[in-house]
Amino acid sequence: MTSLSLPRVLHPRKTSLEIEREIFEKAQAQALQKAINGQECPVKQKHVRVAIIGTFHTQNAKIFWAYALRLPIMDDRIVAWKLCHVVHKILREGHPLSLLDSQQHRKDLDDVGKLWVHLPDGYGKMIRLYTSLLINKLEFHKRNPRFPGNLGVSPDEFESIGGNDVNNYFNMTVEMFDYLEHIIVLQEAVFGSLNMARSNSMTSAGQCRLAPLIPCIQDAWKLYDYCVRMLFKLHAILLPDVLSGHRERFMKQFKALKKFYENTSNMQYFKDLIAIPPLPDNPPNFLIMGDFTHYVTQEVVVPQDTHEPEQEEEPIQEENLIDTSDNTVEAINNHVEQTVQMSISAYQEIIQERDFLRTQIDRMRSEINSLMSKDQRDIAALQNKITSIERDLVIKNGELEHEKQNKEKLLNQATASTQIQDLEKQKFHKLKSVYMKLRDEHVVELRKSAEVEKKLSAASKSLEEMHELEMEKERLKLAEKQRSEKLEALEKDKALFNMETEILKKSVQDACKEKESIWKELQNVSEEKEVLKKKSEELSYKIMDLERQIDHELKENQLLLQLIVRSSIEKNEDILRHAIHEVDNPAITALTCSSDYLRSLTKDCRKALMESTTLTFTDHAKVITTANIIAHTHSMYILQGRATCNTSPDIAFGEKMAETCKVLGELVLTILCNIKENQSTELVVKEALKKLEEVATLGDDISLSLLGNKSANLEDLFEDEMAQMDKAIEEAAKKIQEMLTNSRAADSGIKLEVNEKILDSCTTLMQAIRILVKKSRLLQAEIVAQGRGTASAKEFYKRNHQWTDGFISAAKAVAVAAQFLLTSADKVVTSNGKLEQLIVAAQEIGASTAQLVVASRVKADRHSNNLQQLTHASKGVTTATGTVVATVKDCGQLIEECEELDTSNLSLHQAKRQEMESQVRVLELEKELEQERLRLSSLRRHHYQLAGENET
Repeated sequence: MTSLSLPRVLHPRKTSLEIEREIFEKAQAQALQKAINGQECPVKQKHVRVAIIGTFHTQNAKIFWAYALRLPIMDDRIVAWKLCHVVHKILREGHPLSLLDSQQHRKDLDDVGKLWVHLPDGYGKMIRLYTSLLINKLEFHKRNPRFPGNLGVSPDEFESIGGNDVNNYFNMTVEMFDYLEHIIVLQEAVFGSLNMARSNSMTSAGQCRLAPLIPCIQDAWKLYDYCVRMLFKLHAILLPDVLSGHRERFMKQFKALKKFYENTSNMQYFKDLIAIPPLPDNPPNFLIMGDFTHYVTQEVVVPQDTHEPEQEEEPIQEENLIDTSDNTVEAINNHVEQTVQMSISAYQEIIQERDFLRTQIDRMRSEINSLMSKDQRDIAALQNKITSIERDLVIKNGELEHEKQNKEKLLNQATASTQIQDLEKQKFHKLKSVYMKLRDEHVVELRKSAEVEKKLSAASKSLEEMHELEMEKERLKLAEKQRSEKLEALEKDKALFNMETEILKKSVQDACKEKESIWKELQNVSEEKEVLKKKSEELSYKIMDLERQIDHELKENQLLLQLIVRSSIEKNEDILRHAIHEVDNPAITALTCSSDYLRSLTKDCRKALMESTTLTFTDHAKVITTANIIAHTHSMYILQGRATCNTSPDIAFGEKMAETCKVLGELVLTILCNIKENQSTELVVKEALKKLEEVATLGDDISLSLLGNKSANLEDLFEDEMAQMDKAIEEAAKKIQEMLTNSRAADSGIKLEVNEKILDSCTTLMQAIRILVKKSRLLQAEIVAQGRGTASAKEFYKRNHQWTDGFISAAKAVAVAAQFLLTSADKVVTSNGKLEQLIVAAQEIGASTAQLVVASRVKADRHSNNLQQLTHASKGVTTATGTVVATVKDCGQLIEECEELDTSNLSLHQAKRQEMESQVRVLELEKELEQERLRLSSLRRHHYQLAGENET
């Protein structure tokens, strides 16, 4: 009795039901992981059958959804596609309550479809269409709960569902048409995604896409049969005109289904998986009721045991617009900039509003999810606690019953021992009464012993019997003592049992009180859950309203953006039309443009046209920007092309070029129209590029015609001038060195010092010029090599004759300046030449070398190493020129200090006379200075005029 095991109550073990449930859930999870994996192959039916059987085992689909939503459906498109297939199978073949349990997961399916719809390949579109089909199926069964998941009902059940009500048949027909529409759209997407070279029906990738069409065919066949029956019923009741929309929709779906069944029947993959009866060649004629008698319901047959191939399972910068001084183009620029700013600001406001609404939705969703998850955790914890308490109660009740049985057994034993004791007591009293009687008789016999001798033997016998009675008495006392000890032990066991019973009763009472408190707490939690559920429903409605508002706003914003884009492009078309119209404006004939500048504009025009071929029409900002650039660059190009025409000496040729510019403008207008209508621009762009190159070529022809015979020997002229420049510089350097040698031999003192300083600085300048010319020749050769392409150097000089003329002019200027420097230095050293002439010569040679650098830099690559070396050499020439000027000034001051006027021996009259002569000399020099300035201005004007004529 003392071995009662109370620790079993405190440490319960898992029951067989719990162990069985764990094994079942583990098997379900493994089956779903094997069925829905990332391998691009069809779902294995044996794993799907395990999941279907699991819904019948639990009589719901909660465990299926609990494990299915843990799969990486948001990370792997294949997993999402296979999940849709398995869900479709569960809805069709699973437990009837699976449809009810799946209603709450429509949002999860919708989220999966919204996520993968943005995937560019075929799976993204197919996943979205499949989730839409599943959501439509759940909604259909919610509105028509009497239809099972496989849609199979008997004719009597179908009549009962319709209830002979024309409104019910009418509405069900529309719902089934919608159901069929989703199936048709999905199968078209699946067949459209197949690539017969990689994803045909005999490859794993193709079978992965085709496998879900089997349940779709099963659903479609039932829906087609019901639609035919209901349409015959409706035509028997309603007028044909009322049902014209139904007939048109049925005819369209009949053709699509017939094509669908023919495609699947012709594929080898479906041969052993499903048998599809062919649809009739012609659809039923609902206007003739007799056709219904010829209609026969056929069934799609799916073999139960299909062979599945064994496969290895894998473990689970924004460009600035070109400015121009033309008033018309400035007005165009201002208008374009205003349009772009308005469109961008409106677009930014729309984006900000959309982001704010999305943030609010995400925040409300997170709050709802946190509340729901907290409720689920609390409910699960309480349910676990209640389960453990109930399990403890069951164990304690069992032990209590066992103790009660033991107690009853002990009580029965105690009662039996009491009865035995009573019997022994009765026997003892009988023996005692016999003993007393014998004793009295013995006393009487003793008293009569003397008298009754003959009764001696009888008395002896009586004594023996009495002795036996005494022995029996001793035995009775011993038995009584043993019974008393047993009774005491039973009393102790009884007291211990009563104590244990009280302990168990108290434990049961405590457990009952705890159970009552937990039930109260559970009721409170349930009430809170209901409140939270109502709040969550309210929040869900609010979210749905917000989503509807967001969709509405997005649609309005999309329409507004489209209007902005169309308005912007229309304004660009007006700009381009204005440029085309200006080609015929007589006032523009005074405007001229060089062909080189016109050709430099073709690069931007070509780039803008090529960008239009890669436009994404949903990127509204890019569409507006590209259209603006196209309109502006080509309007600019057309106007400059017309200006280039004005330089042509042949009027007919100029008019031809002007007409070509107008044709180019019309092609660009077509491109803008295609962009506005979201159409491809590739073909028109090709024609526009050809016309663009044609305009540039005509401009080059005008430039060549202006050159005349000069273009033939332009290369020789260029080389001659460069050679003469080199020769002049070499001769000047040698002459200066000779002058320095002669001065050192003939002069001395201040004059020798002055000559050495001046000639040394001139020698340094000439060396810097020689380096500059050398670097210029290297850069010029690089420019010709890069610019001529496959043409000859002569063709390059012809095509770029203006640049060549500039380079020749710069070379001439360098040679003239070097000769002038040599002459000025010779005069200063050998005669009484003026130092100012040397300063002017040095400055002139610096300016002419700068012209040479500029002429070289015009067509050079900005990152050219030769250009960098030329720039460095130019800085050396500038430094040497400054050194010559500074040296000349220092020498002038040195000479002035030596020739300082000595006034110590002058009288008053002599000083006054020399002062007056000095004033006269100042006036003469000021007059000569003014005249020399006028002469210099006239020479410069004449030089500029000659330079302009040479360039043209």
